[in-house]
Amino acid sequence: MSRYCLTVACPTKRGIVAAISTYLAETGCNITDSSQYDDTGTGRFFMRVSFASEQGLAQADLEAGFAPIAKEFAMAAKFHDEREKMKVIIMVSRFGHCLNDLLYRWRIGALPIDIVAVISNHMDYQKVVVNHDIPFHCIKVTKENKTAAEAEQMRIVHEAGAELIVLARYMQILSDQMCKEMSGRIINIHHSFLPSFKGANPYKQAYERGVKLIGATSHYVTADLDEGPIIEQDTIRVTHAQSPDDYVSLGRDVESQVLARAIHAHIHHRVFMNGNKTVVFPASPGSYASERMG
Repeated sequence: MSRYCLTVACPTKRGIVAAISTYLAETGCNITDSSQYDDTGTGRFFMRVSFASEQGLAQADLEAGFAPIAKEFAMAAKFHDEREKMKVIIMVSRFGHCLNDLLYRWRIGALPIDIVAVISNHMDYQKVVVNHDIPFHCIKVTKENKTAAEAEQMRIVHEAGAELIVLARYMQILSDQMCKEMSGRIINIHHSFLPSFKGANPYKQAYERGVKLIGATSHYVTADLDEGPIIEQDTIRVTHAQSPDDYVSLGRDVESQVLARAIHAHIHHRVFMNGNKTVVFPASPGSYASERMG
């Protein structure tokens, strides 16, 4: 059986769920998981349905048959083949905790993605990336060459067919043009002290203020720095007994986990843009399972 998921976003209207379920049943598809949300504030409806085509229908046939329903309800609808792995480019600077975590999850199958390249403005992680048989590109970025450097980055993105860029602690600000071109397809991670503790050494600033919660935020990148629609967040408690270095180490763990969960949600098509925020549906059963242990 072929397995797919269908994502739908449209104006709210009576009969949407009935139309979708009826279509799938009539085309020999068995629904295995379904989530929906009706935002009464914006008048928008969102739905994600996982299903198995018991007749082995091709994706193109499903899309063609569904087109009249999508038109009737003014849907932004898309079918996704669950066997296809999303092509991802990771960008990193000199903090490697998120990169190393993602490489491990990718290696054991916990993140079913196709890492087509790693781009960095430093050489620190060339060896570890190449040892994973992943292309590594070092592109230095300065004030003078920023435009040219970004053009080279986008050339790699296009040539590799990348569908998602992950900023795994990439410490360069992306241009408005790049953010717009890759809108909804760049995910960033940072600590959750903003806007309280900006600039250098945010963990030290938090320590000096006696902060009791350390957190991380993963979001889509927009032209508004660190203010894009949030996908995932988490926190961990600290006490007066922790040192500033403890804060940093604990913070790195939270950052790695939050980024991985945000990517997992995106690649499984569980995230829907809803104005300046997102709708994130729960994971389907079995989607966290790893192919191997190490």
